[in-house]
Amino acid sequence: MRAAGGGEAATASTRTRPADGAILMGSEHTEIRKQQMSAAQETSGSTPGQQGVGNRGSNACCFCWCCCCSCSCLTVRNQEEQRPRRASHELRIEDLPSCEESPSPTLEEVHAWAQSFDKLMLTPAGRNAFREFLRTEFSEENMLFWMACEELKKEANKNTIEEKARIIYEDYISILSPKEVSLDSRVREVINKNMVEPSQHIFDDAQLQIYTLMHRDSYPRFMNSALYKDLLQSLSEKSAEA
Repeated sequence: MRAAGGGEAATASTRTRPADGAILMGSEHTEIRKQQMSAAQETSGSTPGQQGVGNRGSNACCFCWCCCCSCSCLTVRNQEEQRPRRASHELRIEDLPSCEESPSPTLEEVHAWAQSFDKLMLTPAGRNAFREFLRTEFSEENMLFWMACEELKKEANKNTIEEKARIIYEDYISILSPKEVSLDSRVREVINKNMVEPSQHIFDDAQLQIYTLMHRDSYPRFMNSALYKDLLQSLSEKSAEA
């Protein structure tokens, strides 16, 4: 452990060496490292070289004093900063509307939703109602991912396919995304290999897995939810009045 501490101290000293040139050793390296951080922050605007030190200090993760190159927090942050975001944001707004356009469901359609999950998912009104329910369970990303895969299948242009596939990967497959969907390791490995040259069907296995998850897990709760029962009751009352 002492050798590791010395190595860490040596690495830190090469970035921000104390003015007296002392080498960090033993139990003193923690205190000196704190002093280096304070000094770097105070002098971050002095010179370009010092400014770089200040930047590294400000990016250090909250769990460690050092800003060593092996810090996983810094690696994740750097990957996120390097990704082009403007084009992705524009495509998300265009291709994933907050709600699909559809007429109000009929009483017959709502009754059909109870017959099978397939019938629910076949109609935009059914998907909208189910998506609203998923939002209350904080699992709306499953429906968003499924819809994004359906949109990808409609594309024919290679560049558009690659761009949309990258967006879907970043939004729903990447472990760094807050909207990551639950997939097994086998499906993830296949997707990672095929991302080199994605096609319209790169996410087919993942889409089927999420479809099955919604069917088995969320669909039964939706059928017993107040959202579905209230909609069914409202349409039944309107039908009786007519």
